[in-house]
Amino acid sequence: MTSHVPNEARVIPLRPRAERPEARPTAPRPTAPRPTASPVPPERRPPTVREPLWRDLVGDVLRRERLEQERTLKEVAEAARISMPYLSEVERGRKEASSEVLAAAAGALGLGLGDLLARAQGELVRLSSRHTGAGRGTPGTRFDGMCLAA
Repeated sequence: MTSHVPNEARVIPLRPRAERPEARPTAPRPTAPRPTASPVPPERRPPTVREPLWRDLVGDVLRRERLEQERTLKEVAEAARISMPYLSEVERGRKEASSEVLAAAAGALGLGLGDLLARAQGELVRLSSRHTGAGRGTPGTRFDGMCLAA
């Protein structure tokens, strides 16, 4: 069987062809002004202080408590019923753990969730006062947080 249809594709343009504009000179792009040197010398600038992250503080407290009890990561993870790699990442501040996970990890270490968070809050106050130079006896220092009495 032979076909009498030519072996060519028919192209139907969706838009009419636009005429190519003649090459025209382009204007130079405006450049952004370069930053000038700061009028304050570096030695007189206030130091940039990075606030500690909550997940780092909580992880440090968990790790410190586990090491004080001389327990392995595996023992605590099994007791808390969470995976060992996840607990490791929580301790290193790589993961933002849920309150359920934190409560389980604290419980496996014999702590309540409130105990864990109070210790982390104490670390936050200690680190913040060190960075700002404020201490408990400094007038005008404000402490917002938990107050625990034994």
